[in-house]
Amino acid sequence: MASVDFEHVDKAYASGSLALSDCTLHVEDGELMAVVGPSGCGKSTLLRLLAGLESVTRGTLRIGERVVNDWTPQQRNVAMVFQDYALYPHKSVRGNLEFPLRMRRLTKDEMRRRVEWAADLLGLEAKLDRLPRELSGGERQRVAMGRALVREPAVFLLDEPLSNLDAKLRSEMRAEIGELQRRTATTMLYVTHDQVEAMTLGTRVTVLDRGRVQQISAPRELYERPANVFVAGFIGNPPMNLFPMRVSIDGGSPRVELDGQALRVDGEIASSLAPFAGRRLTGGVRPEALRLAKPGEASIRAVVEHTEALGYETLAAVRPGGAHPSEGGRWMVRLPSAAELAKGQTIEIAFDRAALHLFDEHGQALGGAAPR
Repeated sequence: MASVDFEHVDKAYASGSLALSDCTLHVEDGELMAVVGPSGCGKSTLLRLLAGLESVTRGTLRIGERVVNDWTPQQRNVAMVFQDYALYPHKSVRGNLEFPLRMRRLTKDEMRRRVEWAADLLGLEAKLDRLPRELSGGERQRVAMGRALVREPAVFLLDEPLSNLDAKLRSEMRAEIGELQRRTATTMLYVTHDQVEAMTLGTRVTVLDRGRVQQISAPRELYERPANVFVAGFIGNPPMNLFPMRVSIDGGSPRVELDGQALRVDGEIASSLAPFAGRRLTGGVRPEALRLAKPGEASIRAVVEHTEALGYETLAAVRPGGAHPSEGGRWMVRLPSAAELAKGQTIEIAFDRAALHLFDEHGQALGGAAPR
């Protein structure tokens, strides 16, 4: 096992496109780091650089204490699992697990030890003599993972390994991968576009966008304290509602104006607002922080556009600002399942001021963004 460090790493292609820019990332020895972001953000490039399948344009890449920029893939002792299982169809499960060990010319006894260990770890003991076509999708993925594990790698890389599975199998495999990492204490980088996988598996989560690291935090901190507008709008399902706001000072106290209504703020956010008086910020509120207002409570008028009754809750898409579309656009509201709303209905919505997130004109969080 080993730690991993990307130190100001760039990856540029001959076309001039920059896949990664100033990427700085530290993965602890034995940590499961999830890397998440939209398509084309540089997630897979990050893994390919670490595996030695691509070369670093600028910066330093370390595995443990050693700089590996010029090392071959074989020298790095990393194992990679892709979304395509890439199993040999004519070889049994045992044959697939043995293959990387035969390439290393291990003894028969050592091969048997490692294969039996991996098969026991992954629940494949009864499947060792079967061909890949006789296995389910989840079992094939376990074989692919086992083939990587038998190498006893310093670092284990997973590139969207569950993309080809159905929802039920993905949920089961998430639990299995998490348990596998806890039992083996292997350093893992898990790349995915699925934030549920990232948030449930990662000890910490790295969010990438357009080749740049946006935030590295524990899942809960990432959700509760997004560092910028991109993270706020990417993490969460539905994501955070984002809308323009203006800051003003009333009697020495800062307030924000949304849709003609002034909202006083206090605490850590209020202390950050005074320099922004007269300037526009971006506000954000999570869907679950919104609620139907009580009589007499400060609220914002909104029109219901559509609802989704999910049994345990109701999601409502509303447009704040009365009957006319406001500058804030559409908001999503998460309500109890008992809420009965109709399309076109005008409602009053409220939220606690502590639930309000504010971002400056550059999109950076005010009031204590999560550390990078």
